[in-house]
Amino acid sequence: MIITACTLDCPDACSLVAESGPGGLRLRGNPGHPFTRGFVCPKLDVHRRRLASPHRLRFPRLKVGGRWQDISWDEALGLCAEKIGRYRDEPRSILHVRGSGNRGVVKALSNFFFRTLGASGLHGSLCDEAGIEACVKDFGCLRTNDISDILNTSALINWGRDLARGSVHLAAMVRALRKKGVPVVTIAPGSDTAQGFTDHFVRVKPGTDRFLAAAVLREVLRRKGIAPEVAAGCHDPASFENLLTEAVPRLLEWCGARPEDVVLLADHYAGPAPVATLLGWGLQRYRFGGQNVRFINALAMLSGQVGRSGGGAYYGLSSMANLALPWKAQTAYGRTLLMPDLARELRRADPPVRMAWVECINPANQFPEAKEVALALDGLDFVVVADAFMTDTAEVADLILPVALMLEQEDVVGSFLHEYVQWSAKAVEPPEGVRTDYQILSELGGRLSPPVVLPEPEEALRQALDSPALNTSLEELRRTGYVRSTHPAVAFENLRFGHDDGLYRLPPRLDPPVVSADDGYPLQLLTLINRRFVHSQILPDDQGGSPVVTVHPRTLQSLGITPGAGWLVTELGRLEIHITADESMHPDCVVYRRGPWGKLGGGVNRIIGFVETDMGGTGAYYEQRCRLEQRDQ
Repeated sequence: MIITACTLDCPDACSLVAESGPGGLRLRGNPGHPFTRGFVCPKLDVHRRRLASPHRLRFPRLKVGGRWQDISWDEALGLCAEKIGRYRDEPRSILHVRGSGNRGVVKALSNFFFRTLGASGLHGSLCDEAGIEACVKDFGCLRTNDISDILNTSALINWGRDLARGSVHLAAMVRALRKKGVPVVTIAPGSDTAQGFTDHFVRVKPGTDRFLAAAVLREVLRRKGIAPEVAAGCHDPASFENLLTEAVPRLLEWCGARPEDVVLLADHYAGPAPVATLLGWGLQRYRFGGQNVRFINALAMLSGQVGRSGGGAYYGLSSMANLALPWKAQTAYGRTLLMPDLARELRRADPPVRMAWVECINPANQFPEAKEVALALDGLDFVVVADAFMTDTAEVADLILPVALMLEQEDVVGSFLHEYVQWSAKAVEPPEGVRTDYQILSELGGRLSPPVVLPEPEEALRQALDSPALNTSLEELRRTGYVRSTHPAVAFENLRFGHDDGLYRLPPRLDPPVVSADDGYPLQLLTLINRRFVHSQILPDDQGGSPVVTVHPRTLQSLGITPGAGWLVTELGRLEIHITADESMHPDCVVYRRGPWGKLGGGVNRIIGFVETDMGGTGAYYEQRCRLEQRDQ
């Protein structure tokens, strides 16, 4: 039996018990872990199958004359060293594209490698950076109450978190709250995320949560004003109150909520008992995603819910925040390109990018305008993809390096939901012919002149644990499997915030909605999370056929479309789909569960254009307009 941990891009970062036996690897939740508590989500079974999949790559592959051929590791690394040596005189011509498909301290050393070279990197985000920047603007840092403190609330207001498909442990906490009679209110475009997890559902138009938050805050302040201690903790609250007054006439029209919804929410926020505010990781994927987060935070702050047990605003944490990475201050990329606009960034880069190294991400599937991203990568002189499978991005590579997966290497990982740092022990050996990212870059660095020397994994792990937020050693962590940070259970308890003056910052503006032109695309496309899979980490065996989209039956009726074969159409192209009807959907939306590969019939991001969020450089995927067309059965 081995105590290890999940390093997938999932908030729960579960502590695991791994056992090998006649039936192969068995994974279960660590029953002794205070957060994991002995159970895990379906993604772990998918990953177990990925480890043993016959589709895994086991040898480096080189594209020669448009065809793949297996080569040795010596040839592969020699070729990489030759290419880096060729472009190293202008290191910005080398681009490092790294995602969060596999997290950890040792895995992050690839950043050290390419930063040491002075290569180009990326900034911005495909997902959460707009919300992160919003929280940092508000609180001065990215902190929340301990997630377990949510159990102390008298009411939970869930602004769009999908409890049915996201964190199974947070879902269990919400079930426990409801079981003891604590009311839960869910605010979202569609009620499918709320079924079984809510007492009251409030429907809003997609991307308009900021208007509802502002309307509720107006009502709360009308009832009780701002408490003196809260006002003293804010920078210029009077200007913000003026902003709310100017915006009030059309707030409900803009968000689609009802007056009784405002009353219901204000009854909770204006009361004396603590109210916890849970923010979904979809609020920020709109044009004004940062404002969505900031106005919900402002509602929690000005209603007196920040800095108290049972209250707080929960957006998220940084998974590396409790770990020390001293090399980050000593190295830097030569420049960075905007991640969600990669195709255009590659075309206009000066000096031009000649070589790319891609790992832990699938840009030709996950990025907006994914087809253009694939073409832009294909147009570079040399592209290396480090992956375990022939993904959409691997298909446009010149060289593919087969890498070890989670549980096939040691590491230390944090969470972006809870305060535990965990030991991720090696539970199984990687297949013959497969290497870890660290092994690949360490050997490659030694072939360069001058060499790039990576810290030894043991040294990197000890450095990471030498953090003011932790009180443990590497030996202790290996023995126990996890350690909680030293952060208090209640964030900002004295209403002292992370800004230099210690004051909370309220949003300075509230932008009206952007009215979409009637251009033949009447519906909003929401590409939401998948319950069983993390991003595009889906086995080929679990794909194939037309992806399913879900639409409100009244919408289909108005369009003269019946469930079945159809087309999903945007200004960028069309995708074969299977249409299903569900009354829980918002009538203005089409819902697609993201992840399936383009080469196997999916690839919805090929027809989603790039729109940048108001802050954080995030891709506003949910701004994409679309239409549906019937297809012959």
